[in-house]
Formats: sequence, C-alpha cells, structure tokens
Amino acid sequence: MKFGVITFPGSNCDQDMILALERLDYQVNKLWHKDTDLQDSDCVILPGGFSYGDYLRSGAIARFSPIMDSVVRFAQKGGYVLGVCNGFQILTEAGLLPGVLRRNANTKFICKNVYIKPASAQAGLNRGLEDKPYCIPIAHGEGNYYCDDDTLAALEDQGNILFRYTDAEGNTSDASNPNGAIHHIAGIQNSNGNVMGMMPHPERASDPILNNTDGSFILRALAALQ
Repeated sequence: MKFGVITFPGSNCDQDMILALERLDYQVNKLWHKDTDLQDSDCVILPGGFSYGDYLRSGAIARFSPIMDSVVRFAQKGGYVLGVCNGFQILTEAGLLPGVLRRNANTKFICKNVYIKPASAQAGLNRGLEDKPYCIPIAHGEGNYYCDDDTLAALEDQGNILFRYTDAEGNTSDASNPNGAIHHIAGIQNSNGNVMGMMPHPERASDPILNNTDGSFILRALAALQ
C-alpha cells in the first residue's frame, strides 16, 4: 500500500508517521495542505499536531485546506483515510466521521501512555489485530469523543467502534478513560469502513528504541486493508 501523509501548518507528527511507515518498508508520499493531487496514494493519513494553532476549534480551519476537497472525494470513492489525533478532529469537522472531539473531562492537556483494545471484530482494521490491549501514547487537550444517542447506537450496532480505552488487562473503567470519552471510545470508522479516526498515536509506539512497538501492529493492519 502506498501512503500519503498530509502536512498542515502546525502538524507535529507528520515526520513521525512518515518515519514509522518507512521503517515498515511502505512507500510514502509527502503531501502539503495546499496540494490537490494525492499522488495515487492508496491510503491518506492526516497526522497529529495543532493545525492552524487550534485557534478556532481543533481541525476547524484545516478542514478548509485545499487538499481536503481531494480527501473528501477520495473517501467518497472508497479510498482509505486515517486521521490520528488532530487528524481525527479534522475528519469530524469535514463530516467524514460522525461526532465531535470535546475538551478533555479534566480540561487539561494529557500526554501519556494509555491502553486501547480493539472493540469490534467486524471492523476491517481490527481483523489484523489480536484481541488484546495495545499500549499507545496520547497527547491531546480535546480528545473527549462525543456523539448523540442515535449515532452511538449506530456505531455500536454496525461494529464501527475501532478502539476503547482500557487498563493493561483490557478492562474498561472510568480510571482507564483518560479524557472522558463516551463509552470509552478511542477510535471509530465510518459506515463503509474506509475512513478511520483515532486519538492515540500509533506512530509514537513503533520504534524498538522506545521499548514499545505496539503501534506498528496497527500500521501493519492498516496496510493490510488494501
């Protein structure tokens, strides 16, 4: 699979994502927010960071970057798209994923390792993952996923919740939910399964020097979707 990684003004995880993918021997196209050509990418990744400084709402300005028109058309045709952290926020602002990312319940920026576990065996990405907790870092101030009751019911019924926050043993609890997300949701996909968003950063857990390569399993599972 050929990946395209977008850099927005304020992105700070674009190079981390590129490096993580290249370390796994995947081809990567570097895409700029003013581009309109996705360079024949099979999967487009919107990385983490603080696009446009988060001066309005997180992702609200980046949603209008020129490249996003191409991303929306690509997704509508079935192309794979992954948004990580700020990228997830951008996808909700663009209407490619339901719900919103609100301020963390404690109103503070949180940067630490957490555990997430695949929530649905139906989700395409999760078919390449073991049913166990993965240790993946988070770094966000607005990661509190929220949606209305009907949307939540649809996500649950259709198997479109990708990950939930858990403890190291895979149990969900208020203590293991770092930001107050509804139903402990850490990631979702759209109804077609080709647009995905997650708050934790798999690219930050993909290097043996960090004693954590759990994120590489998620990136490999993403590449296997093609």
